Amino acid sequence: MGGQPLYLAPRLGEELRSLLESPGLLHNLTDAFGSPLNVVVPDQLAANVERFRSVFGSHRLSGQVFFAHKANRSSALLRRLAATDAGVDVASLGELQHALGAGLTPDRITATGPKDPEFLWLAARTSVTVVVDGEGELEQLAMNVRKFALPRVRVLLRLSGFEGSGVRVLSRPSRFGTPAGEVETLLEAVERHGDVVDLTGVAYHLDTTSLTEKATALEGCLRVLEECRSRGLRPSAVDIGGGFGVDYLADGEQWERYTTALTDAALGTGPPLTWGGHGYGLRNEAGTLRGTLGLYPAHRPVAGPRYLDELLAHPATFFGGRPLAALLLEHLYDLHVEPGRALLDQCGLTLAKVMEVRPQKSSGELLVRLAAKADDVALEEHGVLMDPVVVPRHPDRPGAGPVAVHLFGSLCLESDLITRRTVFLPRRPEPGDLLVFANTAGYCMDFHATRAQGQPVARKIAAWQEGGAWRWCLDDQYWPTVSMGGQQ
Repeated sequence: MGGQPLYLAPRLGEELRSLLESPGLLHNLTDAFGSPLNVVVPDQLAANVERFRSVFGSHRLSGQVFFAHKANRSSALLRRLAATDAGVDVASLGELQHALGAGLTPDRITATGPKDPEFLWLAARTSVTVVVDGEGELEQLAMNVRKFALPRVRVLLRLSGFEGSGVRVLSRPSRFGTPAGEVETLLEAVERHGDVVDLTGVAYHLDTTSLTEKATALEGCLRVLEECRSRGLRPSAVDIGGGFGVDYLADGEQWERYTTALTDAALGTGPPLTWGGHGYGLRNEAGTLRGTLGLYPAHRPVAGPRYLDELLAHPATFFGGRPLAALLLEHLYDLHVEPGRALLDQCGLTLAKVMEVRPQKSSGELLVRLAAKADDVALEEHGVLMDPVVVPRHPDRPGAGPVAVHLFGSLCLESDLITRRTVFLPRRPEPGDLLVFANTAGYCMDFHATRAQGQPVARKIAAWQEGGAWRWCLDDQYWPTVSMGGQQ
């Protein structure tokens, strides 16, 4: 292995740490339901909603927190959400049906994403708020309302392509929304269909971690809202989407040390750190480092509710440098947010059983095969680098370590790599042990899951604490009455 191990230890909240301190339970669950196995913690989702709510309160803002359903398709999480005052953002017909069946009422559901005719019809029929991307979508929605004699539909206009101070600020174009500079045609369509749609506000969706870009977009939305009011329209809300981020790692110094070593490896001035020389976007061209590091910033101290807080405190250049929150409050605008990953922070684990441990004499590293596919533990798919936790089958077994390992999946494919990087573990895993991947509920748990080569998709368990002990049930069998003191 050589040198010091390059650990990337996961940040663990109280609930996940408690689960990891229950090895008997974790092994019993995987023995009963197979590997891989996903465990979700619905009560943590409710706690995360309250953390976002506290940011609203600190800025004296009203509005709604919408969970971005696409981040996880757990029924238990959605049903627990229904027992809070939060809402849900759905991006497909199936997600809308799921939300309605979980107990979310239409006034707490927002329909976003690309919309086929069936999705758009059910959204109008059930009177959920529809975020429209352009004039064509608005025309089709209005046609449905008239044709089927439906109630008036609440709509938000999704915008994109914002500019600040006369200079284009956003570096990445978005396929969602109408460019802010072309909003006049969309507003004319709203006025034309004023008998069947109610304009409740505007929205944006940006695939970026940049706070400055999102602040520019929010400022652009406020300017469009002014134009709406000048036309006699009465919008009352601005939806700023999600993308608030998660801090995955316990130690920021580990992240800095690892990314520095990865750069050295790409240049050839340090030992290799990946299988097959994968550079995560970095490459060596004649001794010069090229490319961009294609990784999620796994250590993000400003993430989740704190990110939202800093965004709201950001000065709005066009409005004299006043904080964005102050402008929202002054105009009595409601704020809507749609966190997915951030609302699922610390809401789940993925368990995978060790099937084989094979030494490589040439390097001293271990090849570890898991009873799981790469798609079942899609951390790498989202560029998240984070170590699993070894949960031995026999805790009293002496543990040799630290060790460097390569984690492989169960498919008959060279590309089925659980991790492309070399993973450093504090102890050697053995067949029968579990590797537990923490904090996988946001996108990494089932967003990419498939039944490739006839292998099963991970089953899902919901867990909660009661009387100091952990209880559980199948995800589809969970209802809030179970974990909130009701009769099972």
